Amino acid sequence: MQTNQELFTRIEELESKVAFQEVTIEELNQALIEQQFALDKLQTQIRHLAEKFKGISASNVASRAEETPPPHY
Repeated sequence: MQTNQELFTRIEELESKVAFQEVTIEELNQALIEQQFALDKLQTQIRHLAEKFKGISASNVASRAEETPPPHY
C-alpha cells in the first residue's frame, strides 16, 4: 500500500504533466489557427489567379498563319 506522501507525489507529477500538456495543446492550436489563416489566404489567391486566367481569351494569341516568320527565314 502506498503512503500518503507517495500518493501526494504521484498527484503532483500528474498535475505537472497535465499542465504541460495543456500548454502544448494551446501552442498547437495557435499553430493550427495560423496555418488555417495562411491556407485561406492562399486559396483566395489561387481563386483570383484562376479568374484572371479565365479572363485571358484565346484571341490574344495569334494563330500560326498570322505570325510573322522568324528573322532567319
